[in-house]
Amino acid sequence: MISFKIAVCQMMVKDDKEANLKKAVDLIRKSSSEGADLVVLPEMFNCPYENEKFPLYAEHRDDSVTLRTVKEAARDYGVYLVAGSIPESEGDKIYNTSIVFNRDGDLLGAHRKLHLFDVDVPDGICFKESDTLSPGDDFTILDTELGKLGVVICYDIRFGELIRLMALEGVEFLIVPGAFNMTTGPAHWDSLIRSRAIENQFYVVAASPARDLDASYVAYGHSLIVDPWGEVLSRAGAGEEIIFADLEAKRLEDVRGQMPVFGNRRTDLYSIKKVKR
Repeated sequence: MISFKIAVCQMMVKDDKEANLKKAVDLIRKSSSEGADLVVLPEMFNCPYENEKFPLYAEHRDDSVTLRTVKEAARDYGVYLVAGSIPESEGDKIYNTSIVFNRDGDLLGAHRKLHLFDVDVPDGICFKESDTLSPGDDFTILDTELGKLGVVICYDIRFGELIRLMALEGVEFLIVPGAFNMTTGPAHWDSLIRSRAIENQFYVVAASPARDLDASYVAYGHSLIVDPWGEVLSRAGAGEEIIFADLEAKRLEDVRGQMPVFGNRRTDLYSIKKVKR
């Protein structure tokens, strides 16, 4: 990993694809003008987070106006781009997919959300992504000139087994486009992001949409950039804004050297064995 500047665009997403894309390009431009090397957009940045909207906004990866627009922005402004996520169609299925582009606008990789958000919290949120979306089947780790980058989407962050496997594969900074809501956000957003950073000793960068109180699904906001010690480097409020932080290679090396949890793991004990009684 090298040291670099990252920008998280907490954008307001409306029921207007053209307006959303124009906003995304403007935020990428502004991020670049402030010296960002890597820019992150939020989950479902081109589409309202609603089951009935996903099929209407879905695009095939090879013929996507959304991806064509943002890849050109990545190229024009010379930044790496984690393009949040969009509803991606393939055959009769729709996936919640994040696409990563390099500074030349070349596609580096894609992550399809692995764990679908099917929950029913009493007096809170009820949402079932599986009504319209299908799950991916692989985790996403990419080698870049900046370092080894991992991508997960929103609900994926709750599954510690997945994130630990990514750390063991050498991920140095984890990008999390996520739209936690007004039930799960205040309860768990900060705790999950910081915990994953601490236990895996890498940077975690979480990008939320801005909060829209008129939407049927209200995002929490509060995008975060957290270092390997769990310290919050930058935090957004509820509204639309860009947050920045410097991800420093030395900080990652120092934390891993001072607290050598990976070297101290007891893998000889990490399985359940039946004991005869």
